[in-house]
Amino acid sequence: MTKEKTVAVISGGMDSVTLAYMLHSEGHDLTLISFDYGQRHKKELAFAAQCAQQLGVPHHIVDLSCLNPLVANSSLTNKDIEVPDGHYAAETMKQTVVPNRNSIMLNIAAGLAVSIGARHIATGVHGGDHYIYPDCRPAFIKSLDTLLTIANEGFIDTKFTVLAPYLYWTKADIVTVGEMVGVPWNDTWSCYKGGNIHCGACGTCFERREAFIEAGVPDPTLYNSLPDYIDPR
Repeated sequence: MTKEKTVAVISGGMDSVTLAYMLHSEGHDLTLISFDYGQRHKKELAFAAQCAQQLGVPHHIVDLSCLNPLVANSSLTNKDIEVPDGHYAAETMKQTVVPNRNSIMLNIAAGLAVSIGARHIATGVHGGDHYIYPDCRPAFIKSLDTLLTIANEGFIDTKFTVLAPYLYWTKADIVTVGEMVGVPWNDTWSCYKGGNIHCGACGTCFERREAFIEAGVPDPTLYNSLPDYIDPR
């Protein structure tokens, strides 16, 4: 049976690395793609590259750093805006939204998919992202699937789909699956502050910590601090 070609967008974080490992374990003919958009935590790209090396699959890093000044109203793209601490679902986390980020990245991934004859593009967006990020919600994924099929009619695989298997999952669900497929958790990066170790206090660090606890999986991550936050939802 011919393996289905799939282009997966990977940041180097827990969700996308788990996605890559899961798709690889399911037999997909995988190509990974990552993006340098001038993000504060650019070090995540090294973890994405390491994932590709571990899986033995092709990996492209696309330089979109020229876009950084155009989307500089986010704490991830503007070092003058402080990355907020607190629970991931807190209102302050809106400061981490990079305008249209997933749409930009997935459209480029689709271009690669068409050029290599891939049937799918894949993203690791999950249910916990829905509170803050509009381009992680079901309506976006559904619309993108339709858009890309229309935009590439006659050139795209006739069975093309956008894969978002975690769309209704919690991050704890992702940790559970990642543990099953052998994700090396220390080879993933979550912290938006991009320091030497995970800060433990920003929204992504808190979400990471919370996911391991809820999944009942030991967390091997070294954190700089371990503050307690209350889920505001």
